[in-house]
Amino acid sequence: MDSSIQVGASGPTVWVKVEGKGSFLNSGNLKEFTREMLDRGYREFVVDLADCTMMDSTFMGTMATVALRLRELGQGHLQVVHCSNRCQELLAGLRLDQIFDVRANGASPPECGAFERPPWIQSTANQKREQIETMVEAHEALSEAAPENVLRFKDVIDFLRQDLHQFAPETLHIPAKRLDKPA
Repeated sequence: MDSSIQVGASGPTVWVKVEGKGSFLNSGNLKEFTREMLDRGYREFVVDLADCTMMDSTFMGTMATVALRLRELGQGHLQVVHCSNRCQELLAGLRLDQIFDVRANGASPPECGAFERPPWIQSTANQKREQIETMVEAHEALSEAAPENVLRFKDVIDFLRQDLHQFAPETLHIPAKRLDKPA
């Protein structure tokens, strides 16, 4: 099944509708979009999972990054609506239900359009580097969200950081974080 992320803003609220799989393959798009919306001053985010068939840890960590950023700003929140039992189990298993609201029902999103990347085309190496950076950031956010996730994702983060060493250090955008103790 193909996957896509539909996005839109209605009043002060940013809507994200996940269709198909929420995975490391589309987490970079989600990260890029939510950063832009945060920079524009939006503080209310709703993620609609009505048509989401699966989420991986990178995708959930990307959502956690948004919630943690809102907490850092001291305003706003992230809400997950139309969350199936399986998705609720995944979020609760990582204790993400502690940092954002998770609901089985909720309002329907406004008409949303597909997120589109900027018109310039990146090299394959840059796309790969950005994908790995997104994965590191997402797993660091999961570790920050709940202390028990630190040990769960330490090896994943270490492995991904090793992958980043194939790229020139000056092109990396991720500061090193200590993961041996919870934030």
